[in-house]
Amino acid sequence: MSHQNNWNEDEDNFDLTLSQRTEELYRVPNMEVGADGLIEAVVLPLRDMVIFPRMVSPIFVGREASLLAVQEAQRKEQTVIGLTQKDPDLDEPGIDDFLPVGVEMAVGRLLDMPDGSRSALVQGRKRVEIVEFTRVKPYLKVRARVIHEPQTADRQTQALMRSALSLFERCVQLDRSIPEEAHMFALNIAEPGWLSDMIATSLSLTYEAKLRLLLILDPKARLSQLNNLLAQEVDVLELEDEIHSRVQNEVDKGQREFYLREQMKQIQNELGEGDIFSRDVSDLKKKLEAANLPEEPKKVALKELERLNQMPPMAPEVGMIRTYIDWIVDLPWTNSSPDNLDVKNAAKILERDHYGLKKAKERILEYIAVRSLKPKKERQPILCFVGPPGVGKTSLGRSIADALGRKFVRVSLGGVRDEAEIRGHRRTYIGALPGRIIQTMKRAGTANPLFMLDEIDKLYSDFRGDPASAMLEVLDPEQNYAFSDHYLELPFDLSKVMFVTTANSLGNIPSPLLDRMEVIEFPGYIEEEKMEIANRYLIPRQIEENGIDDLGLAFEPAALQRIIREYTYEAGVRNLEREIGRVSRKVARMKAEGKKYPVSIAPEMIEKLLGPQQVFPSEAERTDEVGVATSLAWTETGGEIMSVEVAVLEGKGGMQMTGQMGEVMQESGQAALTYIKSRAAALKIDLEAFERLDIHVHMPEGGIPKDGPSAGITMATAIVSALTGRAVFRHVGMTGEITLRGRVLPIGGVREKVLAAHRAGLKTVLLPEKNMKDLVELPKTAKSELKIIPIKHMDDVLAIALSKEVTVEPPRPKKSTRDDNSQDD
Repeated sequence: MSHQNNWNEDEDNFDLTLSQRTEELYRVPNMEVGADGLIEAVVLPLRDMVIFPRMVSPIFVGREASLLAVQEAQRKEQTVIGLTQKDPDLDEPGIDDFLPVGVEMAVGRLLDMPDGSRSALVQGRKRVEIVEFTRVKPYLKVRARVIHEPQTADRQTQALMRSALSLFERCVQLDRSIPEEAHMFALNIAEPGWLSDMIATSLSLTYEAKLRLLLILDPKARLSQLNNLLAQEVDVLELEDEIHSRVQNEVDKGQREFYLREQMKQIQNELGEGDIFSRDVSDLKKKLEAANLPEEPKKVALKELERLNQMPPMAPEVGMIRTYIDWIVDLPWTNSSPDNLDVKNAAKILERDHYGLKKAKERILEYIAVRSLKPKKERQPILCFVGPPGVGKTSLGRSIADALGRKFVRVSLGGVRDEAEIRGHRRTYIGALPGRIIQTMKRAGTANPLFMLDEIDKLYSDFRGDPASAMLEVLDPEQNYAFSDHYLELPFDLSKVMFVTTANSLGNIPSPLLDRMEVIEFPGYIEEEKMEIANRYLIPRQIEENGIDDLGLAFEPAALQRIIREYTYEAGVRNLEREIGRVSRKVARMKAEGKKYPVSIAPEMIEKLLGPQQVFPSEAERTDEVGVATSLAWTETGGEIMSVEVAVLEGKGGMQMTGQMGEVMQESGQAALTYIKSRAAALKIDLEAFERLDIHVHMPEGGIPKDGPSAGITMATAIVSALTGRAVFRHVGMTGEITLRGRVLPIGGVREKVLAAHRAGLKTVLLPEKNMKDLVELPKTAKSELKIIPIKHMDDVLAIALSKEVTVEPPRPKKSTRDDNSQDD
C-alpha cells in the first residue's frame, strides 16, 4: 500500500467529497478496552507507509486479506490496527514480519479506482503495542495494549515544543508543498505527542525516519528526535532555496540578455547592418568558399560552420568552433611557391653566404639539379646537419631557402618534452591548439617551405610522452603526406616540405629517427678557414654594426691569427666574431672621444685591446725525452696535441692509468702493454720487469675527460721508451688504434688532428695507412710542410719514433732475497 501527502489531497471526481469522507471517519467509535487494558481488532498490513495517530491519509487496498479485514471492520463499525511490514516486498507477511508498535485506525468507505484497486481514507487514533496474534486466516487479528500519552507538558517538553514549532515555521516558509495552514494548525496543538506526530506527517521525511518516530513511545524523546530532523530539513531547504534563487537569477539574466539582443538585432536590421554573429558566420562562409581547400577539409569545415550557425551566440562552444574553422581556412593546403631551379644561381648564393662546407653545398646543388631535370619530383630530401655550435648549420638553412626561392621557417626543439608540442592537443581540452608543425606551416603560408628543426638531438621524453617518436611521422616520406595533428584530426600533406634538422651530436638521436635522415657532418673550422671567414664576413659585418665603416679599418693576418689562437677556443666562429666586435667597439670609442685611433690592427695591439691571453694552445716538446710521446686528439673545437707520459717504478707488476681516461682508452693501454710483453725479447726488455715494476701512464690536463682508442700506439710508444731508455723524437706526432698483434687500425678526425700537428710545429705525423684517403681535404700548406708517414704495424711506429741509442739507463728489477738464497745454494 502507498499513500499521498494528505496536505496535497485534491478534490477528486469521486462520489463523495473529501470532507464527507473525513466526517465518516470521525463517526467510527474506538475499540472498547477490556479489563486487562487490551483491545482486540483486525490487522491492516501497511507497506512503504507510516500512519501517525490523529492524522488522516489515503491508502490503497489491493491484497485480498487486507480487503477482507477492512470489510469485516466496516461491517462491525470497528477500528483496525495498522501494522507496518518490516519487509515491504512481502505479499503474505507472517506474524513475525511486523513492527511491534502499530496504530489504531478508523477506515472510511472503500472506493473503486480505475486500475482495479480500491482506495479509502484512514485516520490514526492511538499507538498500540502488540501483545499477541489471535487469528492468522483469512486475515490477521491481534490483541494490543493502548499506549496513553500525557496531555500536558513539563518545562523541558514545552521548550522542545517551541523549538519544533519555530523550525517547522521555517520549513513551511521554504517548502512550497506545505500549506501555511499546517503551521497554524500546529500552533493550536497543546499535547506534545500529537504535535510531534502532526509535524512528522507534514514533512517530506524518509520512510526510515518516520519509522523511528513511530517506534518512540515517549513524547519527549520523540520531540527531541523530531527537532534533529527539522534542523536537517531546514538546512537542506535553505540550500535548495539558495540554489533556486541563483538559478532564477541566471535565468532572468539570460532572458534579459536575450531580450536586449533581440532588440539590438531589430535595430541593426532597420539600419541595414544585420547582427554581428550572423555577419561573422557569413564572412566565414565566404572565406571557406574563397579558400582552395581539398575535399575532406572543406567538408569538415562546412559541417562545423553549420553547427556554428545553429548555436546561440553566447554558447561556450562558439569560440572553439570559430577558432577551429579559422585554422582550417588559414592553413596552406595547396598554396605552393615556385622553386628556383637555376643551379648556377644557387651555387652563387651558397658561396656568397658561406665559406667551406663543401659536402652540404654539393648535396643541395645535386638536389636542385635533379629537380630541374624532373620538376614533378615530389620526394624531398630530409637532411640532418651535425656539428659543433657556431659552424653555420642554421644560417646555411637560410641560404638554401634563399637559393631555392622558398619560404624559410624554423622551430627550435631544444628542451621539448611533451608529445603534444609536436602533434597538438585534442579539441576536448580548453585552450587546445595545433602542434608546432601545423602552427609553423600556417606561419609559412606555403605548402613547400624549407622547414628547419633546430636542436633535434635535445628532445627529451617523460610522462607526457616521447616527442622524438612523434617526429617519426613528420620526417618519414612514406607517412608525412598524411600527417595527423590531434587538434585538426585531418590529414595534412607535408611531403612537399624540405626538412633540414640540426644537431650537435648523433648520440642522443633515437636510431629509428636517425634512419629517416641523411646525415651531413659539419666539421669544425680549421685556422685557415677561420681566417678566410673573418675576412669575408665577420670583420665587414662588425665594422658596419659599430659605425666605423668609413674608417677603412683592417686586421693584419698575424693579428687575426693571434686572436684565433690566444683568445678563442672553439670549432665555430661565434667567439671569434665577439672578439672582433670588441676590437671594433674599442676603435669606435676612440673615434667618438676624439682620440687617435688605429686604422690597421697589428699583432702587438691585440693584448692592449683585448687584455691578457685567454687560451694557451698546446706546444710540441722542446727536447727528445724518454717515456713521453705526442698523441694527436680530436675535440669538438678542433684538433689538439696531447702528451702521454709514462713512469716506471719498483712495484708488483701493476699498471696505473690517470688523467680522466675513459674505459675505451684504458682498454687501449692494456692492449698496448700486452703487445709489448709479446715482443719483449725483440725489444730487449727483461720479462721480470713486468712482474716487479709498476707502470704509470698519465695524460696531462686531468680535469678534461678523454676517451677513444686512437691513443693506443702513442701509449705503446711511450711505454716502450720508458722500459728501454730510448728517447721519443719530439717532432713526431702519432694517432692510431693498436691491436694485441701490433696492427694499427684507422681512426677518425684525421683532418683536425693533422692540422693540430701542423699548428703545434711538429714535423712528422704517423697515420694508419687506411686513413691516407682522408688527407684529400687537407690544406696544401699543411701537406707540404708536414711529413705524413702511413703505418701498418706497431714495429713501424717504434722504428720511426724512437731513437736507436739508449739515452737513459733502463730500469732494472731488483732481485728478491729469495732469489739470492737460491743462487747461494
